[in-house]
Amino acid sequence: MESLEIVTLVNSVVIPICLFLIMMGMGLTLVTNDFKRVLKYPKAVGIGLTNQLILLPVIGFALANIMPLEPEYAVGVMLLVLCPGGTTSNLFTYLAKGDVALSVTMTAIASIITVFSIPVVLSFSLIHFMGAGSEFQLPVLKTVLTLVLLTILPISVGMLIKRFAPRVADSSQRYVSRFGVTFLAFLVAFLSYVQRDIIVEAFFATGPVSLLLNLSTMALGYYTSKWFGLNLAQRASVTLEVGLQNSTLSIFMALTLLANYKMSLMPAIYTLIMFLTAGILVRIFSAKYHKLKKSEVKSGILAASRA
Repeated sequence: MESLEIVTLVNSVVIPICLFLIMMGMGLTLVTNDFKRVLKYPKAVGIGLTNQLILLPVIGFALANIMPLEPEYAVGVMLLVLCPGGTTSNLFTYLAKGDVALSVTMTAIASIITVFSIPVVLSFSLIHFMGAGSEFQLPVLKTVLTLVLLTILPISVGMLIKRFAPRVADSSQRYVSRFGVTFLAFLVAFLSYVQRDIIVEAFFATGPVSLLLNLSTMALGYYTSKWFGLNLAQRASVTLEVGLQNSTLSIFMALTLLANYKMSLMPAIYTLIMFLTAGILVRIFSAKYHKLKKSEVKSGILAASRA
């Protein structure tokens, strides 16, 4: 098979199938009661979704305008900030001893809402950064339909499996989360190879804005959740949910809906940075968690000795 055929196969078949499986994996962790968590814990969910759906795109748009980026890279920033966390944020939340149920709930709700917000905001971004007469036009109806098929449908399938075959769902979800991270790493390597002639240039062009975007959004998630009095596990969830994006979905949109490799490099390079910062945060939150548990144990022993 020639290299062009391989690239076409990956873009048109492999990525959509794997993205479907990844989103279905998220559905395997959900039951209908999870959506009631919005009413049960409105503050935590509200803070997370406000950061994710409103403040994150605002920060991304501001940075795309302020930083000296080529138009394609600026659109890549918007592609990235418009896509919710996905299974990657859920996995890192688990590793960081965060509130996984909260993380999954925010991801699921954001995934449903962004099916309709992405086409609108992305169309505006294309006009703003590429110009009104640009060759890059987003097919809005096709985009909505594609996002439904690759987000809402697989999440629904996963939830049905969870409902009628809970043992299968419970035994599978862990592997699907790991598959999501592994496939994302493969996707970054694939893009780096295909665009090897400009990857170094792209890294230096988008690396600074990727780092600034990642650090600022993680700080946003942490401090807003802290200021509003969320507990440590909830703060970890919100921080990672806001700072870790669904790079697989944003890369897919760049390659398939917009047919532009250059736009996909920004999410790919951001992925490398977010894995690094997320790994550091996992260690920090895990250390805080163990310190808190030790403190609770000591307090319990002290209280028992006084009784």
